[in-house]
Amino acid sequence: MSKKIHYSNNDITIIWEQKICTHAAECVKRLPKVYKPKERPWITTENATTEELKEQIYHCPSGALTFTEKK
Repeated sequence: MSKKIHYSNNDITIIWEQKICTHAAECVKRLPKVYKPKERPWITTENATTEELKEQIYHCPSGALTFTEKK
């Protein structure tokens, strides 16, 4: 089973599944203010709107990034 890491803000939780990530860097290209692979944590959800985050996640080619919305 692949390790899943969660990154949250008040509206959304991004789930990154490390083992299936192909490192195509679409996340970094689309939202460099959020995805910073050389930093820890490497995802800072507060640097974009929920809609921007969701739009970027839809473009993840491997499906390694998914999300859940908080109710």
